[in-house]
Amino acid sequence: MAGVTDEQLQGMSQEERAKALGMTTEQLTGRSLFIEFDPEAEERFGYPWAPDVDYNKRIEVDTDELSTTEVNEKLRALMAEGYGSIVVKNPRGKHALGVGILNRLNLVFEGSLGYFAVGLIDGPNVRINGRVGWSCGENMMSGTVVIEKNAGSTFGAAIRGGDLVCKGSVGSRTGIDMKGGTIIVGGDTGALSGFMMQRGRMIVCGDAGKNLGDSMYDGTIYIGGEIRSLGVDAVEVELTELDRKWLTRKLSQYDLLPSQGVDHFTKIVAGKQLWNYDNLEPTEKKLIL
Repeated sequence: MAGVTDEQLQGMSQEERAKALGMTTEQLTGRSLFIEFDPEAEERFGYPWAPDVDYNKRIEVDTDELSTTEVNEKLRALMAEGYGSIVVKNPRGKHALGVGILNRLNLVFEGSLGYFAVGLIDGPNVRINGRVGWSCGENMMSGTVVIEKNAGSTFGAAIRGGDLVCKGSVGSRTGIDMKGGTIIVGGDTGALSGFMMQRGRMIVCGDAGKNLGDSMYDGTIYIGGEIRSLGVDAVEVELTELDRKWLTRKLSQYDLLPSQGVDHFTKIVAGKQLWNYDNLEPTEKKLIL
């Protein structure tokens, strides 16, 4: 149906329009469902191959002379030995430290980390007594990560669960493609924070840069300071009493509750005008794009 006109599209069903515009559907076959957890288990769910660790079993590791790969292998070896509390000394800003930990663990980094720190994690409680580079906590599933200083751009990209906390300021695109969990920033955040956000909650105690919440599909953003500008389809709504209670509890948990309380926070959600994108007129599409 090449060369179809706008008038012809208007008279078609949504399925016909999709085919006319070259979009097709297919049945996915050959897929199997792998069950990671036992639904009948009485205890908390955990990966069946994850080692049992004792939080009271503590060790300190000096990683000054180790490479990134060696540090991550050392962490896995220590967990296999039952250590549940590990302190990493002298990380020296190495990239991709603490990634892929799918286990309950108390992990402390005494220093700063580079790019992609503690990404792809599911379960550990991490404290970083320094700063981090880009994409800290990317694709985080559960647990807590607390950074004492500042963080780079794309903080919490595609996060799905848990609490990711930076007590300082962060760069641009915080929470890009966020799918769940909570991101908390004690200072400011840069441009395009919450871009394409799908679920979850973001709290920024300071200011937000340009295009906050641009193209967000769902989720909630709370800003304690000034907002440079809102992005496409991001709108301000009233802060409810339930919001106030949740903000107070969550910020108090990480010693980030402002002295004046939370009444000054601005609540941003999706306007949901992009939800029915295919129903918009071509001229309206141009305005959105």
